[in-house]
Amino acid sequence: MPSPRTPCHKLSFEEAVQIHIRLMNGEFHSRIARDYDVNQGRISEVKTGFLHPGSYDEALRRRRS
Repeated sequence: MPSPRTPCHKLSFEEAVQIHIRLMNGEFHSRIARDYDVNQGRISEVKTGFLHPGSYDEALRRRRS
């Protein structure tokens, strides 16, 4: 059983797209991280493209539609 203090959720590509959209809408890293049970570092990795490269482009495509 994982520790209650350790985030254990692994972000999917689809979640990364949704995170980019939320960031584009001006939401705070901390609030997004809380919703996905991850730390703010994972949100930063999504934002910079280190985690799930291509998710930013997909978020832009969806946002334009």
